[in-house]
Amino acid sequence: MNKKTCVLGVCCTLISAVGFSQQDEETNVEQLEEVVITNSRFEIKREDSGKVITKITAKELQQLQGKSIAEIINSTVGIEINGTKSNAGQNLSYFVRGGRNRQVIVLIDGIAVTDASQIANDYDLRLLNADQVASIEILKGASSTLYGSGAATAVINITLKKSSKKAISANFRSVLGTNQSQDDNNYSIENFRNSVSVNGTLDKFSYLASFGNQFTNGLSAVANGTEKDALSAINGNLKLGYKFSQAFKLNVYGSFDEYDSDFDDGFSFADANYVAKSNQYRLGIAQEFKYNKGSIVLNAAYNDIEREFESGFPSISNAQSIIVDFYNKYNFDNKFYTVLGVNFQENAMESFSVPYGEADFAQVINPDDAKFTIVDPYANVVYFAEAGLHVNAGLRLNNHSVYGSHFVYSVNPSLKKEVTFGYVKGLASYSTAYITPSLYQLFEPTYGNSELDPEENRTIEVGAELGISDKATINLVYFNRKETNFIDFVDLGDWIFQYNNIDESFTARGIELNADFKLSKNLLLKTNVTYTKVEEDLNLRIPEIKVNAKLNYQLNDATFMSVSYQFNDERADAFYNSDIFATELVSLESYNLLDFYVSHKLINNKVTLFANLTNLLNEDYQELYGYSTKGRNINIGFNISF
Repeated sequence: MNKKTCVLGVCCTLISAVGFSQQDEETNVEQLEEVVITNSRFEIKREDSGKVITKITAKELQQLQGKSIAEIINSTVGIEINGTKSNAGQNLSYFVRGGRNRQVIVLIDGIAVTDASQIANDYDLRLLNADQVASIEILKGASSTLYGSGAATAVINITLKKSSKKAISANFRSVLGTNQSQDDNNYSIENFRNSVSVNGTLDKFSYLASFGNQFTNGLSAVANGTEKDALSAINGNLKLGYKFSQAFKLNVYGSFDEYDSDFDDGFSFADANYVAKSNQYRLGIAQEFKYNKGSIVLNAAYNDIEREFESGFPSISNAQSIIVDFYNKYNFDNKFYTVLGVNFQENAMESFSVPYGEADFAQVINPDDAKFTIVDPYANVVYFAEAGLHVNAGLRLNNHSVYGSHFVYSVNPSLKKEVTFGYVKGLASYSTAYITPSLYQLFEPTYGNSELDPEENRTIEVGAELGISDKATINLVYFNRKETNFIDFVDLGDWIFQYNNIDESFTARGIELNADFKLSKNLLLKTNVTYTKVEEDLNLRIPEIKVNAKLNYQLNDATFMSVSYQFNDERADAFYNSDIFATELVSLESYNLLDFYVSHKLINNKVTLFANLTNLLNEDYQELYGYSTKGRNINIGFNISF
């Protein structure tokens, strides 16, 4: 407890000291007004939003070259993505406000992406190539009114890059580096990432084609392993657009994402020649028709995912989903914004395994049974009053083919006051979410339970934000999330395990502090602290305190450098002990990580060289019990654009 108090005290002292420091009179800071869309679907200045939204801009992504999307998101306030510091093929767990993967929705270009064959129905961020991404917005709290079942703790809205206004534009990026544990010091080149894109606009027609590949080796999946476990991935993306008029534009797109990943035996924590394969194929259409003060938007996508596990318990699963989001936006005199829409989803899956004593695969989940549809009408309004009062409210009727109808709603008032040095804002929200069981949890023949009830969440938020013109932005949010009908994997005795609802309710609460300071014209400090208090039944792998800090320095027009720090508090973990045939709880020690990044532009800013040194102090720690973590590693690369 002393360590936690000390870390939090140091952070708060640093924030207080910097927040009241004076800048030189000669400092001239140019700060663009940042807009966000995730909490309303309208472009609204971030400071006018009733929610604290984290936005990772295109410029910031350029300063994080060589990192994966999961690694980038993991440094934002309130987010813990477990698995980002382990072997490249490690499964990712999303912990937000005491929740799990099934309570986080990922959007790509505004439409949800899911994997209906996953236990949590979640999207695997390992499938996405960071070089294809233009920006990321993260909205925390229950957002089911706008985004449907599953949006209980966070919405991660990922916007992909758009076509250049020039007739032809191209970009090539290559990264190579090490991938070693704390015990290795040979710095062998084991990490290769490449991407290329060609895009442009010809009159009313626009196009974008991109391709990427990754090969990462050098690190065993389990900590005591001696064999290397590699990850090989390829990605392709094609987007075509046509602007019929100033009012009407249409985009069609297709993509594929594939990876093969070696993994080890997690029961005995021993080397094994196991392989996980995942292939994702997406087709979609996005159209917008603008009219006076409003627009009609249609987003539709078909997603097909194939997964195969070659192991002691081989399995194959296939999942298909169709998602259609159709809505009308209308702006009444920049004071009253409305969204009226309907969302349609159809999900189906099938799976195969090898029965005991047999050699061939047999179907264990039939897609004729394992499927459901959702039809959700919804409405959302945003009102801007003269006195600085803003209200964002929404309502959604979830119509599920298995579970019938259920209302979710949200109310989010905020009050912003302009002051001589900037602005002060107070905010509050009350929101509910409704999370239906996954197809796997319902229909898996051994562990599934067709009698499961949906989970329900309610979240209360209270917070404040202080904006000091061109100098600092500081916000503090308290959250309290109550979860009922929690679905858990339960030991029923006699070697029988099954997914069941837990009768009691659970509560997660905490504080999220985020502060950005412009120390001088070229020096920026970004810090965040997250405190999460979760009841014992839900706290696996969730740090009570997590701290991120980043110091950016623009040395000159060509050279940029940054130093990043992360502290993760001690965490509880669990593993199956095959010696005693029972699950054991363990405590993982806290750890500190320090990274360094530098980039330099050459040849009229068309060529950028960059280097990233991670875990600078070669900290030895555990992210997951029994699995490897990355030691000191270096990645170098270049980016060419024309």
